[in-house]
Amino acid sequence: MEWVGKPVNGVGRRLAARVGIVALLWPIAPAWTQGVGTPPPAPAPAAQNPSPMLESTRSHGRLAPRALGGTARSFSGPGAKPVDLWVPERVGSRDAFDVVIHFHGASWLPQQAVASLGSRTVAVALTLGAGSGIYDRSFTDPMVFDTLLAAVTREVSTVTGRPSRIARVTLVGFSAGHGAVRAILREPGHLARVDAVLLLDGMHTSYVPEGQVLAAGGTLDSMNLQSLTAFARAAARGDKRMLIAHSEIFPGTYASTTETADWTIAALGLRRTPVLKWGPRGMQQLSEVHAGHFRVLGFAGTTAPDHIDQLHAMPELLKRLLSR
Repeated sequence: MEWVGKPVNGVGRRLAARVGIVALLWPIAPAWTQGVGTPPPAPAPAAQNPSPMLESTRSHGRLAPRALGGTARSFSGPGAKPVDLWVPERVGSRDAFDVVIHFHGASWLPQQAVASLGSRTVAVALTLGAGSGIYDRSFTDPMVFDTLLAAVTREVSTVTGRPSRIARVTLVGFSAGHGAVRAILREPGHLARVDAVLLLDGMHTSYVPEGQVLAAGGTLDSMNLQSLTAFARAAARGDKRMLIAHSEIFPGTYASTTETADWTIAALGLRRTPVLKWGPRGMQQLSEVHAGHFRVLGFAGTTAPDHIDQLHAMPELLKRLLSR
């Protein structure tokens, strides 16, 4: 969820780029008709309607950084942003390794999630900025993802001292980071290359008309959902693996993760099953969908801590996604 106001664990303002473009073009707009005068600029639309709700019943457990061993490295990635790489010691004994690439958030958490797998898997983490747009634009050119995979292969080979190659590729998008995942999967070759996808409270799109919620007659702009739904369909057939976890947060000015998950579920001809069970970090699961290797887990919560719960649940959810 792309919260506005004071950032929460790197989750920031949405639509900032759009507002910046409008501000840049305003001075060169054509003059108004003589005698009418220049009207004041319209106020920028709110990025979302912050939830007024407070919740203190659930525990909202948080992980903490810990020593993992292995080797940590960093190199320059898209937009000259740092890419953090963690290579566990066991990777050095094999020519092929799996990789989990996480978008948006501190690198220690996906590293800890990958370490909990106990496998020959490398963790890659990068944060590009606020809002899903920067992630989407950064990976619109398919060569960007190809270059990232090549750089990861090179760095791992340097660490292990032997030629290495990537076997399975898993993409993880938290909140705004889902923008990179949807952009990567638009390229058919990349959709074929990626083996698994984990979305943590991150799959958004706009309403049509802009800002008009479903209850008021609006619809979802499905353009941002097509590539993710294509991957979900492949997972439901058993060809891929996909897990979507979401809260109940309702941004108001753009579609919630519940609404976008519902759209994908309907596109696949599936239905939610109501459940009531505990999840990681004190989360409470309310619904699920399971078809083939495709899962949707709906969790309670409308507040900022409920959003961050999803990120800290990564170790358990990643293991559930990749378990054979």
